Amino acid sequence: MKYTVQQFKKDVCEPYAWPGGYPRYFITADGAALSYKSALHNQHLIIDSIENHSNDGWKVVGCDINWEDAGLYCDDTNELIESAYADNELKR
Repeated sequence: MKYTVQQFKKDVCEPYAWPGGYPRYFITADGAALSYKSALHNQHLIIDSIENHSNDGWKVVGCDINWEDAGLYCDDTNELIESAYADNELKR
């Protein structure tokens, strides 16, 4: 299924999945991970890339939950992306 601007706008409205409250992040066409905060801050670039089918690193192709990756970092900000179930000891 193709990821659309409409879907991105819906996903970027809330950093946590409902139901469950699990932390979400965004995936770009080149495989990069973007935190919710980065996607929110750069949504104009992301929307432009989706609309114009750009390969500029901002084209988001999906939104997912970080279930257990304690070492998942945002490729834009280098901030740790919150995990739903990773051991807190691994996050430090």
